[in-house]
Amino acid sequence: MKKLLAEGVGTFWLVLGGCGTAVFAAKHVGVLGVAIAFGLTVVTMAYAIGHISGCHLNPAVTVGLVVAGRHPAKELAGYVLAQCAGAIVAAALIYVIAAETKTGYDLAKGLASNGYGDHSPDGYGLVGGLLTEVVMTAVFLFVILGATDRASSPGMAGLAIGLCLTLIHLISIPVTNTSVNPARSLGPALMVRGWALEQLWLFIVAPIAGAALGAIVYRGVGTTPSAAS
Repeated sequence: MKKLLAEGVGTFWLVLGGCGTAVFAAKHVGVLGVAIAFGLTVVTMAYAIGHISGCHLNPAVTVGLVVAGRHPAKELAGYVLAQCAGAIVAAALIYVIAAETKTGYDLAKGLASNGYGDHSPDGYGLVGGLLTEVVMTAVFLFVILGATDRASSPGMAGLAIGLCLTLIHLISIPVTNTSVNPARSLGPALMVRGWALEQLWLFIVAPIAGAALGAIVYRGVGTTPSAAS
């Protein structure tokens, strides 16, 4: 239960910190600021709950770790439910806060939802969005597995993983608003509904497929499991 609570709180912070920055402060900090915000949420939570749950904060990461043999499959469903719950609560909170401005908040703005086609920040289509999410998530899993490998320096893993997520956002915010995380996509989509829910499938399927791919590739080059697994 402690692991699930930690994952829920951690994913809440990921969505509040990252999507909250996108909704509240993007006009002040820009794409770079939003990317850094997502990275910082992972860094801070890695050191806060990494010793409790492993700090996955992401159903795709949990799937990838199961595929890589780093996490027990029997815990997969519980982790995913906890992560999704944390993301939904965070998205709801972001909407409540955003609606408190003098002009309110128009959900047509998207609440940092992920999208492709007309809902891609720079108009990238379905194929571009799909490829981006698969590749970015595969690289993310590869970095996670490498940074937490016993042959690596696990004390620095949180920093390496957070910096990787920052870079991923710098690359892919213009394409899909960056998911690489089905829970992160689910929370805002449930608030916005409509097009966000219609396109949500891509941000579930592509990150999970990418995570599995990254795990398979790393198993071919990596060494031993993480000491924390």
